[in-house]
Amino acid sequence: MARLAELKLAMGASIFLVALIFAIFLTAIMLILNFPLIYAVALTLLFILFEYLIGPAIVRRSTRLHYLKSGENPWLEETVKELAEKSGIPMPKLAIVPDETPNAFVFGRTSKSATLAVHEGLLTKLNKEEIKGVIGHELGHIKHKDYIVMTVLSALPLLAYIIARGTWEAARFAGSSSKKKEEGSIKAAFLAIAAISYIVYIISLLCVMRLSRLREHYADAYSAYVTSSPRSLQSALAKITYGLSLSPRPPSGARALYIGDPAMAKQEIQCIMEKKRDYDLDKDGVLDERELELAMEKEAKTAWAKINTWFATHPPTFKRILLLREIEMEMESGRYTSDKVYAHI
Repeated sequence: MARLAELKLAMGASIFLVALIFAIFLTAIMLILNFPLIYAVALTLLFILFEYLIGPAIVRRSTRLHYLKSGENPWLEETVKELAEKSGIPMPKLAIVPDETPNAFVFGRTSKSATLAVHEGLLTKLNKEEIKGVIGHELGHIKHKDYIVMTVLSALPLLAYIIARGTWEAARFAGSSSKKKEEGSIKAAFLAIAAISYIVYIISLLCVMRLSRLREHYADAYSAYVTSSPRSLQSALAKITYGLSLSPRPPSGARALYIGDPAMAKQEIQCIMEKKRDYDLDKDGVLDERELELAMEKEAKTAWAKINTWFATHPPTFKRILLLREIEMEMESGRYTSDKVYAHI
């Protein structure tokens, strides 16, 4: 039985594990360079604080979002207000992103300052019930404080990657120096740090990605609870995945924030389209919502898809749909209660 306490435990365990790995990593670097460890700790804390403070500003600038004024979109405002009140969280700021792909995300430093942003494509390509399911999902992230934890936690793999790249370049530069003997030990130290940094980057990234996928399942389950309509989010996820796969633009660096990852959507749909004839059950040349869900189910079971998921920010779409189906069946049976919100995760 999964409970909200288990999500908090998973978050705490992920933070502890990544922090422990990073502490060992910093200690090793300081021993190699013969520097006091306190300098590395102070630098890491400053980097995390910097990332936490400037993160919202970077998201706002990179997405070119437009904050809604009161009365600009009455239906959206009323829907978010209704679900926020039911969730017991402050009403988030609302924003529209001028993007035709169907997507949505939340960001901010605290629950009180959170922003819920929806793409124009989400409002035009999904019906109101599907949009409501997406809103419920995003409010789940605010309820669980996912975006705050992920912002802080994601800073550590990023810092390891920056150190790896920096020391690798430094080693190359040291290798071109004329003072071969004098520079030899420095080059060896830089290469050792670069190798350790890349290993730490991969391991810490795997930990962060696992937590990222888990929090998506919790937000999906929360949407089913707060909207009382798992089917709405099921339909929305199928449309979002297909819509994102058609985008000609490369995915942004903030993919973990979104309800759907454009990069993963392209991979999922590309594999399906290559076998379109097999999945087009009624042979009408078009994959309808049901055929698309069945195709996602089959593709999600392949060995390559399972390995590829390790580095993904989101679970495969079908796994998310399957979770919502289980919740839907329990709701229809009359056995579903509020204490079972996360029971199927």
